[in-house]
Amino acid sequence: MKPQPASRRGARALRRLAPLPLLALVAACATPATQRVASGEAPIVLGPPVRDNVTPMEPVIACFADHIASATAGRGPFVISVGEVKDYTGKYSINEGNAITQGGALMVYSALGKMGGVVQVAERFDPTIAERELAYIDRRQLGDGDAHQLSGPDGAQHVPWLPYFGGTIRQSDYFIVGGITELNYNINSGGAEAGVNQIGAKGRLYNQQVGIDLRIVDTRTLLVVDTVSLTKQFVGYEVGFNVFRFFGSDLFDINLGAKGQEPLQLGIRTALEEAVVRLVSRVTKVDHRPCMTQLAADGRIATTPAADLRQVPNPGEVRASETVAAGPAINRSDAAGAPMTGNAVQVQFEFGSDNLGGSALAVIDQIAAAAKNGRIEVTLVARDTENFDPGKRDALMDRRIAAFTSALVSRGVAPGAIGVTWRPDPADTSIHRDGPGLQELVKLRIGG
Repeated sequence: MKPQPASRRGARALRRLAPLPLLALVAACATPATQRVASGEAPIVLGPPVRDNVTPMEPVIACFADHIASATAGRGPFVISVGEVKDYTGKYSINEGNAITQGGALMVYSALGKMGGVVQVAERFDPTIAERELAYIDRRQLGDGDAHQLSGPDGAQHVPWLPYFGGTIRQSDYFIVGGITELNYNINSGGAEAGVNQIGAKGRLYNQQVGIDLRIVDTRTLLVVDTVSLTKQFVGYEVGFNVFRFFGSDLFDINLGAKGQEPLQLGIRTALEEAVVRLVSRVTKVDHRPCMTQLAADGRIATTPAADLRQVPNPGEVRASETVAAGPAINRSDAAGAPMTGNAVQVQFEFGSDNLGGSALAVIDQIAAAAKNGRIEVTLVARDTENFDPGKRDALMDRRIAAFTSALVSRGVAPGAIGVTWRPDPADTSIHRDGPGLQELVKLRIGG
């Protein structure tokens, strides 16, 4: 066999090495930034900075917390604790460990914390440190660096340890327990793959599903107040392109592709947050459903944390100038001469209910828009067949005012711009009719 000239052998070698610069370029583009922190150390890879762990539920939680703050002004928040929220799916991989997060209870705690204090959260999940310090106090071993005066049969004495007389741990009103109960792999998948002359492409979609079950329990009676069961599907995809063939005497094997999946644990956190909103809505009697419209239609994650989206201060933080003016109870005869200025609007509640229906919410949208330009007189009305005793009537009226106020505040109306101008005296048992089949419950003035 005749040997080839050196120049030809070199050209072939160069052709074989031709993809190497391209490979180096691709590798350089895919390499993240690095930093050498100290002399002699290997550089460490730098990724994105730490951020708030936001979910699609951020605007919903902020809106709902604002509603609770408006509805519970003047009374203390509920105290809610969290028990076990476990993984009951049993799905485990010897290579990757548990498929489902083992921190469900921590996610529920965080969801309550995102409400920003409109409910108080009591620690019951890990009270180890508190129990140890109480034990130190019991043995007179715990101090704070100061001397404390105690009185006894031998007179006053100063001691270096903290005295404890009990009763400092706050009782909870309710607690939340439950778990992640379903993980269904590949409930639906499909795709296509085709190739010609060792050149091909492929694409695939697949779905899986998780389910959660939570309940909220009255701490004193251990009666289950409400339960919620939610499910969510997750979507994944895979696409690819490959070339495997000879070009002349050179073999090329090129594979390009991408794959991704909606984050499983983020979806579980989102489902747990919605479950918490629903359960808290039940015990606070503040409707969460108007706030669910804040969810993005395409399920996008909010970029602003719930705390930064809040508009209404918590009950303990409301300034006097920002509170909703409740106004005195004024009999109709006393208010007969009061002028009604601006536009008058009716908002109707169904019999015995403090929930705002879809038609009422549409009217409230118009009220909120009009209040930016002037004063609006609003009358809350109900069927004239309602004839409750004064105590039940006034309690229902308070809830109706709170629901109406919360709906306005969530639409950008300042609490200080909402004031009650008339409501019946507690001793007034008459029906104040307003048109066929309706009675007036309370009158409010919205805007400046």
